[in-house]
Amino acid sequence: MQQPWQPLLDWWFGAPGMSAAEVAASRRTLWFGKQDHQDDQARALFGGLVEQALAEQLQDWQAEPDGWLATLLLLDQLPRMIYRDSPRAFAGDSLARPLALHGLALGWDQQLPAIQRVFAYLVLEHAEDLTLQHQAVQLFHTLQEQAAPSERGLFAGYLDYAERHQQVIARFARFPHRNQILGRSSSAEESAFLLEPGSRF
Repeated sequence: MQQPWQPLLDWWFGAPGMSAAEVAASRRTLWFGKQDHQDDQARALFGGLVEQALAEQLQDWQAEPDGWLATLLLLDQLPRMIYRDSPRAFAGDSLARPLALHGLALGWDQQLPAIQRVFAYLVLEHAEDLTLQHQAVQLFHTLQEQAAPSERGLFAGYLDYAERHQQVIARFARFPHRNQILGRSSSAEESAFLLEPGSRF
């Protein structure tokens, strides 16, 4: 019998048996593309589950690594698609962080394929918390070190992104590109930073 979270994992990561590089190549646009039709698809397929996760109604998913990862996707990744450019895009972050740390403490990330571990660690990379940023960088560094030589470049890219997020939090203690969405005033330094290429991830 199929687990209830499997359709989400299949949609996010594709067919089982692909290498990390193959998964990333086939899903890069979905993960990082910011396209309206993808956001609409996420909303149609999984919007109800996102609402359940935000209402803390999926605790039964959180008893094993696959369900834990799927819940993290529902709290961290999918709200950024379904509620893009609104405060609700970040509504799951406060729930995702302790859940991610709980699973990491249990070693659940080590039971997942490397490419799937990326999305557990991204929860910490999204945090406006320097301690969690340091942890994210260390996790991505280990992931890159453990990768097969042919895929080390792929994971080095994820590490680079984590380091860039870490640097922003070290400098500002928050992500300036969220200020307008969240109704926060930007400092003069933040406003100047937002004019730089790559400042908005």
